[in-house]
Formats: sequence, C-alpha cells, structure tokens
Amino acid sequence: MAKAAKAKTLFTCSECGGQSPKWTGQCAACGAWNTLVESVEQAPSAHRFQALAKSSSVRKLAEIEASDVPRFTTGVGEFDRVLGGGLVPGGVVLIGGDPGIGKSTLLLQSLAEIARERPALYVSGEESGAQIALRAQRLGLIGGGGAAGDLALLAEIQLEKIQATIDEQRPEVAVIDSIQTIYSEALTSAPGSVAQVRECAAQLTRIAKQTGTSIIMVGHVTKEGSLAGPRVLEHIVDTVLYFEGDTHSSFRLVRAFKNRFGAVNELGVFAMTEKGLRGVANPSALFLSQHEQSVAGSCVLVTQEGSRPLLVEVQALVDTAHVPNPRRLAVGLEQNRLALLLAVLHRHAGIACFDQDVFLNAVGGVKITEPAADLAVLLAIHSSMRNKPLPKGLITFGEVGLAGEIRPSPRGQDRLKEAAKLGFSVALIPKANAPKQTIDGLKVIAVDRIEEAIDRVRDLE
Repeated sequence: MAKAAKAKTLFTCSECGGQSPKWTGQCAACGAWNTLVESVEQAPSAHRFQALAKSSSVRKLAEIEASDVPRFTTGVGEFDRVLGGGLVPGGVVLIGGDPGIGKSTLLLQSLAEIARERPALYVSGEESGAQIALRAQRLGLIGGGGAAGDLALLAEIQLEKIQATIDEQRPEVAVIDSIQTIYSEALTSAPGSVAQVRECAAQLTRIAKQTGTSIIMVGHVTKEGSLAGPRVLEHIVDTVLYFEGDTHSSFRLVRAFKNRFGAVNELGVFAMTEKGLRGVANPSALFLSQHEQSVAGSCVLVTQEGSRPLLVEVQALVDTAHVPNPRRLAVGLEQNRLALLLAVLHRHAGIACFDQDVFLNAVGGVKITEPAADLAVLLAIHSSMRNKPLPKGLITFGEVGLAGEIRPSPRGQDRLKEAAKLGFSVALIPKANAPKQTIDGLKVIAVDRIEEAIDRVRDLE
C-alpha cells in the first residue's frame, strides 16, 4: 500500500504573519523573537482573495461628495464616548482585555439596549445559550421589563454558518465572542491559529462592508497584554479598544488605540456592579485618594485623555537605598522616563537621588502616557525626599525637557477649568499655558524652568 503523503507544515509569525519553512528563533520578516507557530500549509482557494470592501471605478477626489458618517448609540454613554459617538454602519470594532475583566458583560448590556430599536445578533463561541441567558438574568436584562428579550442569540463557531445567519437575519449589529474560537472549513488548521484568525477576521470584515452590519469582535490577549493572533488583525478592523484596570478592583477603563471614525486615546470609565458595568459620571474622583490630612509625596496631575480632562493623583516614595544599584519602579507611568526626569532634577535643580530608591504610582490603576505628567512626578519626588507635603489644593501639569525647561501641554484651558470645578485653588503650570483671563477660585502660577517651579512651591508652604 502506498504511504499517504505527509502534510507540509509552515511556521507563521503571530506578530506579522510572515512564513518560514522551518522554525527559527527570530522572525526574518519583523525581527520578533519566539513568535513562529507551526501550522499546516493551506492550498490556495478562490474565495480567500476577495476584497474587504466593494470595488468601484476610478474617480477624481474632487468629484466624490464628502458626508458625515452616520452613527447610532449603543445605549451605554461611556461606550459611545470611546467609539467616538456611537457605532458606524459597516464598521468593525475589535475589543480586547484580560479574562474576566468585563468584555462580554459590556457587549451583552450594549446589545440589549440596541435590540430595543434595531435587530441585533450575539454570536457566542465560548458559552452556551443557557450560560448567556443566566448572565442576562443576573444583570436584569431579561424578565421584569429587561431590554434583552428581543436580542437574537447564536452559539456557533463555524464561520460559514455564522455568515448564513447574518445573511438570513440581517442584523444591524453583530457581536462575535470571540474571534479566536471561530474557524472556517476552507482551512484545516485549528481554531485560534494564525491562519484561522486572519481568515475569519477578513471574511467578517468583508461581510460588514458589503451588508452594512456593524460587527464587534472580542479578541483574547497574550500575557504581555497585546491582542493574540497576527498583528494584521488590528490593521483590518476600523476600531481597536482595550480594557484596562485591575480585575481585583471594581473599576474598569476602556481605551481606544485606533479609530477610523473618531479620536484615539479616548477613555471610558466604568464601575463593575451587581447589575453589570455602569458609566462613571465623575471619573476624576476615582483617581484621587481621600487623605484626612496632606501627605508627603503626593501631587495631583491634570491629564488629558482624548477629549476629557482627568485629575489623577501621582504618588512618589523616595527611600534610602540599601543596595549598590538603587531601584526605580513606576506603576502607571513610563519606567524609562523616570530615570530621565531624575537626571534633570539633579542637573538643573541640584537634587540628587543616586543613592535613593524611587517608587512611583498613579492612583486608581490608570495608565498615563502623555509627557504632561513630568512636572507632577518631579514635585511628588521632591516632596517625598523632604518628607513635606505639597501645598493643599495644588494641581499641576507640564512637560519637562532635558534642558530643564517646562514645555506647554495641549488644551491647558480645559485642564484648568476641570481643576477649578473640583475645588482646587492653586495651579502650577507652564508659562505658555497661562490663561489670558482669570479663572474664578483658581490662582495660576506660571513657570518656565524646573528650578523655578520648585522655588515657587517652597514659597507657598
């Protein structure tokens, strides 16, 4: 008897999708290490190379009429904010986050509200219909006038059956939970493999563009916190959202990292309750500790998350190092930038930390990526070193350069108005951000050097 031909295998990079006939430690295409995954080579198929969007004839740009993108609300205000105002017909959203952080809960709540006015479909590849019904009952979405009574549910992982259901039901919104569980019969690899994830995402995107159905896909994340699967997945979709926050905390943050229909870095703040996720009306209160009296090493920063100014407390702890190499640790702030700021503090303000351990923390689990946090970090470190609290009611923001200058931050007026609204009385800000008109209840101190900022703080004490 003739031996069956052995299936030819390929190694595919989970970061860029590049392929190699044999395993190597580093991907030759993108340079990533230990990202090659073994898979069976697929025979070419005609349907795999269809365009994601409808084709059209060549036209001059001036002849194309520009129009605003129509949107419809999800029924959850904070979710609409992150999406840029709501869902777009034909748009594809990818949402990722740690297990148990609330992705399925948020989407079930949103679909329940959408189903009141328009057809919606929830496709689950991880849970049975009974499990989803139990969750909906626990959240108060069914029974007693709940919103989820008209929501269509499908427990299926085969792509072709999902496509047939969308063609038959014609929903305006469809949720795929999750993309890693879906597989196509056109491929022989297992669900969750690089080829399956890429193929299923491309086919679902094509369906969204051709039918006008808004599709929301849930994606698993790796231990590093990035979306599992090929990096091309994020390029295919229109919007990429990430859940942030500690699963041990009752608060959740949803941040937009890519949005073709809205602003990036928008932040939605939710509180996890017995009835699901609820939007937080005043998120600044979450990131400010309630101290009975002023404490050393604490400074309040006004950061800008998309279109929303937020007040966040930055805490610093400076302690004598008992090892030759002092430790530098930052939680919620950039680790490498801490070393840079300590060097600036030493060179231009004469405050040395070479024999001190320095620990930084942003209260509430928020991640601050903008450089406007520099001034708050240095003031908190200086306060902890002297073991003397900063003046009560002080807020600050501003980027610190290597030459010791304090650079302006965008939307300074909005930051100052938010601080005044929450009762802060003194603002230490860059000179270029000084307001032209006074703000009621807020004393503004404008500085342009880090040494000047520290001197002004000492004068206020």
